[in-house]
Amino acid sequence: MRLVIASTVVAAAIIVGLIVNANAPGVLFASAAPFFGEWHPHIGPGTPAAILIAFLVIAKGPELAQHRFALPIAYATATAFTFSLAMIDGWGRFVTRLTTEDEYLHVVPGITDVPAMLKGFAARIPDFQADSWTTHVSGHPPGAVLTFVALDRVGLGGGAAASIFCVLAGSLAVVAVAKTIGDNAVLPFLVLFPGAVWVGASADGMFMGIAAVGIYLLTRWTLLGGIVLGWCLFLSYGLILLAPLALVAVWRQGETGRRIALAAAGALAVVGAFAVAGFWWLDGYELVKVRYYQGIGATRPYWYWVWANLAALAVVIGPAGVRGLRRDKWIIAAGVAILAADLSGLSKAETERIWLPFAIWLLAGTAKLDNRKRWLTAQAVTALAVNHLVLTNW
Repeated sequence: MRLVIASTVVAAAIIVGLIVNANAPGVLFASAAPFFGEWHPHIGPGTPAAILIAFLVIAKGPELAQHRFALPIAYATATAFTFSLAMIDGWGRFVTRLTTEDEYLHVVPGITDVPAMLKGFAARIPDFQADSWTTHVSGHPPGAVLTFVALDRVGLGGGAAASIFCVLAGSLAVVAVAKTIGDNAVLPFLVLFPGAVWVGASADGMFMGIAAVGIYLLTRWTLLGGIVLGWCLFLSYGLILLAPLALVAVWRQGETGRRIALAAAGALAVVGAFAVAGFWWLDGYELVKVRYYQGIGATRPYWYWVWANLAALAVVIGPAGVRGLRRDKWIIAAGVAILAADLSGLSKAETERIWLPFAIWLLAGTAKLDNRKRWLTAQAVTALAVNHLVLTNW
């Protein structure tokens, strides 16, 4: 029944999107609604590799999930699959995803004084100013752009390095989620996660990997996990919604009060460091809401996106993800975060990438699925179909 409902919602979102775009162009600001991109059937140099990797994972994935080196094998395979999906659109597109005038790398050359940038960061968030930040820089706390500034400073500047870094960091989620839930049976499903289409290459893919590592660290080294999740707060304002997942990670270990205190101390240390440097998170959050409604956020209709977002999510987690939804603590925690984001009205469209840090946890239930090769096939077909039918912006 879940699959029938999900399929119906996806079909409805596509049909309604086509109708609205035909009769009121520019309202949805998503030509391939509910996805941000364009309907454009195509193949590319990554097609053969993506199909081959998918075939091998379907054939050998469940067996290799029990191998002594299952985790490094899964990480390498997820990286290769994500990269091959990106190559369906070609190398030229891959290396320019983060260099457009709306993206982070557009402003990196102009950031020559990081302390001064942090002190003046919030003032440049609103639009229609001579020095307004580009769309993605203004829409995120300064940690996001600082990541790419740091890459540039160590000699890894430019679109190629940035995109590769996002893929490498994003693929860490495969290992982190499996280790956190304690069941390697989930590994093949994480490798063929349809959301990988948007990991290569978007900053949100990188956020997904770092956030998943932070959640895992909470279960082992709580203070360090708190520090990593504190950093996540400065990658994306929406990552404050990792709180339900963080609570599950801390709660399940015992000594709950002590662990919560350690996690909070780590996160607050990062918040305090940014405050001392001149950026207060709450000021940025209030101003980013102003910026959101200065742009297409004010035009995109809530009545469509509040449910079409969920259609996009169903595709991101794939048929196996939908089938595996159950009363699991990780799934419930991720679901609470997603529901809060959806109802807020601050997540209208593009959630196929924005919700990646939460969506990956919805696959926790796939570890319990029977007929794994059938469900893995469904995951692979979903990822390949989306990447070949839609020219996504990421």
